[in-house]
Amino acid sequence: MKIILAVIPVAAIICGIITGRLPEVSSAVLDKAGEAVTLAITLCGIMCLWSGLMKVAEEAGAVKALSGLLSPVVSLLFRGLEKGGRAMQMICMNLSANILGLGNATTPLGIRAMEAIQEEEAGYVPGVESPPSGEASDNMIMLTVLNTASLQVIPATAAALRAAHGAERPMDILPCVWIVSAYSLAAAVCAAKLLGWISRRRKKRRSGGADN
Repeated sequence: MKIILAVIPVAAIICGIITGRLPEVSSAVLDKAGEAVTLAITLCGIMCLWSGLMKVAEEAGAVKALSGLLSPVVSLLFRGLEKGGRAMQMICMNLSANILGLGNATTPLGIRAMEAIQEEEAGYVPGVESPPSGEASDNMIMLTVLNTASLQVIPATAAALRAAHGAERPMDILPCVWIVSAYSLAAAVCAAKLLGWISRRRKKRRSGGADN
């Protein structure tokens, strides 16, 4: 990503020099930089509002209640994890925060969930066994997939962007967001399950060939 962000402005300058439109490029940079600051300030207030509302919902127990509802589904998606264990609890909390659109609050929950999965799968006991390796398991990949293609009930960021650009009803995209995110989540989960199955089959074949 750092390379891409560095290449884009360099490519724009080079193209401006080649086409003889370098002054237009410089003017666009200055104008859009100012617009970016204005947009950021506009979004700040809207995001603070939604973050505050979601924090109230979190403190009121909405996240924990939703975690309880998600527990049966999570048990089907994540193989081999203890039901009601720390890993399952952290996964449910992370997914609940994503669904409620808690934004950056989901990051520490996701990290804790990933660590809990890693420790449970490795049987790691602090002070007794060595720390688990850094290899990603199927459950860890599934958690990453669910965080990337998460189902959001309240798309606060998209609504804030629409409001900042003058939309009269920024939340009228909700039905479309629900449908699209549901399809993308289903496709991502199916792809993760399928590729995980293919990977396990290949490992079994390789181990069988090594034994022979």
